Amino acid sequence: MNALTRLERIDNLFPEMMRRWARPLQMLDDINVPADIRVDISENDKEYLVSAEIPGAKKEDIRVSIDGNYVSIAADIKKEQEEKHGRTLTKETYHGSVSRGFTLGSDVDEKTAVAKLEDGVLRLTLPKREGSAARTLKIE
Repeated sequence: MNALTRLERIDNLFPEMMRRWARPLQMLDDINVPADIRVDISENDKEYLVSAEIPGAKKEDIRVSIDGNYVSIAADIKKEQEEKHGRTLTKETYHGSVSRGFTLGSDVDEKTAVAKLEDGVLRLTLPKREGSAARTLKIE
């Protein structure tokens, strides 16, 4: 074996390692498991409106917590995909969790907040707490 042959073997090692590391990610992509929770937030004078995409999550597996102006969304996701080709059966199973947290400009009135799940989209209506608006201090 000469020096060039050893160098080629090392050069081929890195692409193979990357393929091995990417393989679990490809399996997750094949069964449509979210990498994270995608969030859209809008605001009006009275409330925040949040849309969070959590495909594959059931409402009993989603947790929303509010602490002042910090909102946290977490979900446990369980997916199974089964394919049968003739006598060959392939079954992919995934159990995991995703979470997302964000800070809003005003405190949220958690007592009147509403959460609804429709077609994998969690919609939160988060009313602003009275008296918690930001204010500018006058410098003396």
